[in-house]
Amino acid sequence: MRFASWRLVGELLRLSDVVLELTDSRDPLNTRSAKLERMASRAGKPLVVVMNKADLVPQSVCEEWREFFKSRLGLEAVYVSARERLGTRILRKTVERVARESGASGERVVVSVFGLPKVGKSTLVNTLKGRHSVPTSPYPGSPGYTVKARLLRIGGRLYMIDTPGIVPPEGGDVEAVIRSRPVDELPNPERVAVDLIRKVLRYNGRAFLDAYGLEAEDPGEIIAGVARLRGWVRGGEPNVYEASKAIIRDYLDGKIVYYYSPPADPGAPLGGRRS
Repeated sequence: MRFASWRLVGELLRLSDVVLELTDSRDPLNTRSAKLERMASRAGKPLVVVMNKADLVPQSVCEEWREFFKSRLGLEAVYVSARERLGTRILRKTVERVARESGASGERVVVSVFGLPKVGKSTLVNTLKGRHSVPTSPYPGSPGYTVKARLLRIGGRLYMIDTPGIVPPEGGDVEAVIRSRPVDELPNPERVAVDLIRKVLRYNGRAFLDAYGLEAEDPGEIIAGVARLRGWVRGGEPNVYEASKAIIRDYLDGKIVYYYSPPADPGAPLGGRRS
C-alpha cells in the first residue's frame, strides 16, 4: 500500500486554498490526523473536518461532533455521506465560504482532500463531481486504491485534489492497524478482529446481531459464527482466519455500526453514549 508522504502532503498544502480532512463519523477522533492539522495550520491553510459515513450515525450525534470540533478544537466541521449523497451541498457551501474568508481569489479555488485510507476520499470527489472520475474500491490495497494525487474540476471555479491515504497514527486504537495496510497483509487478522469487535461492542451491543444475526458477545464466538454463516468450515472447524478478514472488510464497508458522543474535553479518554 502506498501512502502520501508527508513531503507530498506539504507540497499539496502549498497548492491548496482549502484543506478537507475526511474522518469516519463512527469514530472521528481516531480517524483524524493531528499532524495534518498542524501542517495545515503552519501553512496558513484553512482546514475543514468532513465526517463521512454520517448515514451510519444519528444526526444529533453528528451535530455534537460538529460543535466539538468547532468549540473545542477551533476547526470548521461538516458531516456528509458521500455514498448516499447526503450533506454534500452544505459541504460545497462551506468550502466556498471558507475560501472567501481566507481571501482566496482568482479563476479557481483548489481544495485538497486528505484522510486515512478508506474514509471515502475518492467517493466524495466522485459524488461532488457527479460522475465516476476517480477509481474507488471497498478496502485498502485493492486495484482502485488511489496511488497518486489527481487534480479534478468539480464545477465552476472549484477544483479538488484527490490524494493517497495519509499515514495512520502509530499505536493506540485499532483504526490505525486496519487502515495501515491491505487486509490480506495484516500479520494477525484474528487478533485485529478481536480488538475491533471488543471496541464495537463497547458502544453497540447489537452491532453483530444487526450485521450478521449473531447474538453472541464473545469475540471468538462472533468470528466463528461469521465463518459458519459464510460456509467456511473444514473438518467441523470454522476458518477463523478468513472470517476475521471478512469482519474487518465489512467494518471498512460500513456494514458494522457503532458511535459514541464527544468527550468532555479533547484529552479525555473515549466514552459517552452507547448506541
